[in-house]
Amino acid sequence: METLFLAPNTRASMHGDLIKSIKINAFSSTPKYIQLGEAVIDAIRLGIIEVGDPLPSINDLSYFLQIARETVEKGYRKLRKEGVIDSTPGKGYNVCKRPFIRRRIAVFLNKLSVHKKIVYDALAKELGDQAAIDLFVYNSDISHLKTLIMGLSQPYDNFVVFPYFKEGRDKAAEVLSLIPSDKLVLLGRDVEGLEGEFPIICERYEDDIYEALESIREPLSKYNSMKLIFPDHSDYPKAIIKGFYRFCQDYAFEHVLVDEIAEEELQAGTCYISLTDVDLVAMLAKVEQSGLVVGKEIGIISYNETPLKQFILNGITTLSTDFKLMGEYAAASILNNSQARLEVPFYTVLRPSV
Repeated sequence: METLFLAPNTRASMHGDLIKSIKINAFSSTPKYIQLGEAVIDAIRLGIIEVGDPLPSINDLSYFLQIARETVEKGYRKLRKEGVIDSTPGKGYNVCKRPFIRRRIAVFLNKLSVHKKIVYDALAKELGDQAAIDLFVYNSDISHLKTLIMGLSQPYDNFVVFPYFKEGRDKAAEVLSLIPSDKLVLLGRDVEGLEGEFPIICERYEDDIYEALESIREPLSKYNSMKLIFPDHSDYPKAIIKGFYRFCQDYAFEHVLVDEIAEEELQAGTCYISLTDVDLVAMLAKVEQSGLVVGKEIGIISYNETPLKQFILNGITTLSTDFKLMGEYAAASILNNSQARLEVPFYTVLRPSV
């Protein structure tokens, strides 16, 4: 049986086409070796390389893409584990099968946090092998989000976005309109003025905090006043303030909005609600210095449940969205091509801090 060999110039051309097709996005939070692996898979899907074709050597890819040799090696190792490529001693790597066609998903987080990780992990778990996810973080900066969207180096089937901004909210619809509406999934909140049909996995901020506080009205009755720590230039929705005010007015609590916890003098008979974990830590330090007894003389409520809060001070009361379910809803919307608006449940975990 005659053995066929690729001519050197044919092989070089093939490798050149593959290398040109690989785009490593330096702004993506997705590790480069995963980006490399997905780029090779895309090249196979697009017919740039075929089953049986050889791949560039680790050294060649490292040189031409200007990435570490270890990165290429890790990317190839991942592809080999998935059964897409194989290697032969002395001959290098080659494509051994066509990969399963997966969706490409771009996820834009406004910030990295425990809660956003829960959403991301649930989304990734539900999508499983049916999707490849690239992660971007834009730090609640709308200009940075625009730069990331316009700088994407490859097409995506879906774009999942948490639309939270410290400033420039009036430009949100304009920036998000850069994404085709039939590919967009919004998480957490809607964006006023954004046209098109797309799924929204949202919270009901005003009603959520009102109903959550109402559910623990009896233990809250030991306090005369309530204070919500809501920093200026926060990316949290102002609807939270409305719900807080409405609850306090309906149930005759004195109420105050606190900008800087560092400047606050803690007072007995007051229950504090902290939106951020940074402010929670600062408040706990103040409580320790004040000598006030938490759960009796002073109350503490934290926004958003995390595993550690059940252990701090014998347990911190939390008001929280079901972030795991938010990720699962988002995955279902993508897989089912749904355009439905879904509301995520909000719940209270009552602990001794109140």
